[in-house]
Amino acid sequence: MNISNNNYSNIFDLPNEILFIIINKLNFADVIYSLVHVNERFIQLLFDPLYIQNLNITLMTIKSFYQRTFSVSEQVLSNICENILPSIHDQVKQLAIEEHSIERILTHNYSQLYSLSLVDFKEEILYQYLTDHSALCNLLAHQITHLNIDIQTDEIPKLLTKTSSDIFLLILSLCQRLINLNFSQLFSYRNSFLLIYKLPKTCYTYSTLIELKINVATFNACLCLLNGRFDSLSKLTINVREVKCGPKRINNKTKLPTLKYFSLTSFNIIHDYDKYIIPLLRRMINLEELILFLSVIRIDSTLIDGIELYDQVLVHMLHLNKFVFSINTAVFIVKNEIDVPSNQDIQDSFIGRGYAQVGSFAHFEPRTSKDRILGSKQIKAVVISHIYSLPYQFESFLYLNNSFQGGMHAPVQSDWHWVQALSSSSISITSTNLGNETLTTDTRTMVPEARFHEFLAKSLRELAISRRNPLGKCQESDGEVR
Repeated sequence: MNISNNNYSNIFDLPNEILFIIINKLNFADVIYSLVHVNERFIQLLFDPLYIQNLNITLMTIKSFYQRTFSVSEQVLSNICENILPSIHDQVKQLAIEEHSIERILTHNYSQLYSLSLVDFKEEILYQYLTDHSALCNLLAHQITHLNIDIQTDEIPKLLTKTSSDIFLLILSLCQRLINLNFSQLFSYRNSFLLIYKLPKTCYTYSTLIELKINVATFNACLCLLNGRFDSLSKLTINVREVKCGPKRINNKTKLPTLKYFSLTSFNIIHDYDKYIIPLLRRMINLEELILFLSVIRIDSTLIDGIELYDQVLVHMLHLNKFVFSINTAVFIVKNEIDVPSNQDIQDSFIGRGYAQVGSFAHFEPRTSKDRILGSKQIKAVVISHIYSLPYQFESFLYLNNSFQGGMHAPVQSDWHWVQALSSSSISITSTNLGNETLTTDTRTMVPEARFHEFLAKSLRELAISRRNPLGKCQESDGEVR
């Protein structure tokens, strides 16, 4: 089919099924404001129950990778609140709103609403709404089963204040039906981390919560969440800023029989992998899926390889059927001489132990007199390795040097903040986002049909722009309408 950017008649000639796919790729606020009055056919499509049941009333504008706004213009918001929501509010099941529109959006009764996303809220404002806004509190207490919380931050990465910790505790205490909670993992670029000081002794969420996604500041916070209170929790996706325990020791021995899925990410260097990570993983006796993204430093020890992973972790997980990992190891040689394994040695360590395809590389770096001190210790050399499951499924790739041999990789963003501490000879590349945080692993590689739909969606966006007046025009970034 020959479709020109200027030949919009071809768009209207498409069947409803294709148009519906295209519309679903566009922002709801854009669609409602720009296309609702195109013709009667578009009105029927836009008010289809399958479309209006999921409303995202935010509009992302990207100023830079770390600077984004989500506000909808006043004219668009007024149109939605006055002309659209009164007709559809009782059919909405999923709703995403930001802090500037929450007052007007929540004036309606959403009797079927079960999923709520609170996007780009300042900590203090969200805390106030959770304590003073009766409509929001009523929804959370009696209807919401799926909740996404996104805290606005002015720096990356960000250690959230105690206000965010109080918000987390309020949610645990307030929500009586919550089964799925995403706290600060809605957008991967945020990198904001929550301090958890303590949990309430009792709350409704302990018995209802099944899935939790969260960024925490300390490993103690991770252990606190896995102390047995969440007795229905079966899926935990956690990003830990710093893997080391504080002065207060928390139980890291009790088994976790209900946990079926565990994903652990930590971009910072882990010094005590054997002391903290291994005991934690051994508690997960019924785990079915494990995802690890870790960077480990050792002194006069061995590189983490397939044999160690199997003997120390996997042999204790009898029900595991999926293991996805990216593990960097740096071994500082101070006293002992070690046999530096080749990349083939590392590959051989995965043979015969049930692993799928694995990528790896190893790198040896002698130290010079200028960079031989680690604290008070004299370093003779550093041995660095990276082992990862293929195809590569993470958004970031740490420590790339000339030992890298390629492999099957989806678009990733490079991250070099810990590399400089290990090697001055590593390749220096500007940190650039090549992927899209809204895409899942399954959609990063687009099939031809998906490419076609994306092209049509772009044409429809251009049609939307052509219909906009100056007050309601689309916001653009890097040539693409957001």
